[in-house]
Amino acid sequence: MNDILNMLYNIIINRVEEPSKNSYTRYLFDSGLNKILKKCGEECSEVIIAAKDGNTEDIKQEVCDLIYHLTVMLAYKGITPEEIGKIIIERSQKKDNLKEARIIDTNC
Repeated sequence: MNDILNMLYNIIINRVEEPSKNSYTRYLFDSGLNKILKKCGEECSEVIIAAKDGNTEDIKQEVCDLIYHLTVMLAYKGITPEEIGKIIIERSQKKDNLKEARIIDTNC
C-alpha cells in the first residue's frame, strides 16, 4: 500500500507542477484548501453511507475517492506519505492504548 500511496502522491505533485488543461488536481490546488477540505468531507460522508448500505464495490470506490482527496490535502500542506507512514509505524508499536487504560485514577 505504501508504494501505491507514494505513486499517487507523486502523480498529484506532477499534476500540480506540470498541469494539463483539464487537470482536476490542479483545479483543486487552484481553488485552495477550503475546496480540498470540502471534498474530503464529502468523500468521507460517501464512505460512511456506502459502508452503511453494505455494497462492497461502492465502499471500495468511495474509499479510493477519499484517499485521493486526502492525498491532495497532504500534498497541498507539504506533508509526505513517508511522514504519515512513520507515525503509523510508531503507533503500531503501542500496546494497551485504549482510552480507558489512559485515564488516570484520581482515587489513588
